[in-house]
Amino acid sequence: MQKGLERVGFDALVTRDVGQIRGARGVVLPGVGAFSACMENLGKFGLIEPVREVVRQNKPFLGICLGFQLLFSESEEFGKQKGLDLFSGKVVGFRADENLKVPHMGWNRIEKKKDSPFLEGIFSGDYVYFVHSFYVVPDDSSLIATTTDYGSSFVSSIVTEWLFACQFHPEKSQELGLRILANFGRFVAAN
Repeated sequence: MQKGLERVGFDALVTRDVGQIRGARGVVLPGVGAFSACMENLGKFGLIEPVREVVRQNKPFLGICLGFQLLFSESEEFGKQKGLDLFSGKVVGFRADENLKVPHMGWNRIEKKKDSPFLEGIFSGDYVYFVHSFYVVPDDSSLIATTTDYGSSFVSSIVTEWLFACQFHPEKSQELGLRILANFGRFVAAN
């Protein structure tokens, strides 16, 4: 993620220093791995409240993959797990069958549901890269920015005035992903 932002011309610092996070002009919460382990690590390093603060204070925020899922109330991954509860909703798993391989991995299309500065130059039918077994079901459908079909339609990103969070990986989505990172960087610079 850091290299992707730097590639499109924006400085990025990987840190778990609370002061640097609170002082940042924009914050990215990436995520790889298990929901419970990530929440445990956020707690261990004293980052739960700082992440909640930056979102509640309308600081530009980008959540990616697990960093998107953690924003919600709970996950069913390895039993019921509590999330950051910044948005009401839950994270549920795909149900594998003979036609649906889990994890959902590879390129897939997005269907754009909402315009946003974070999605400038992004269109319905564009392909992005996914690697995930779980997806978000937000209680508030007005948050939905894009959906994707994998067995059925699921929410692949949400947006508010100050936040964009996506299930797909912009840093692995080639030019289109770099466009999303550049949009985020420009938004941070303008605010």
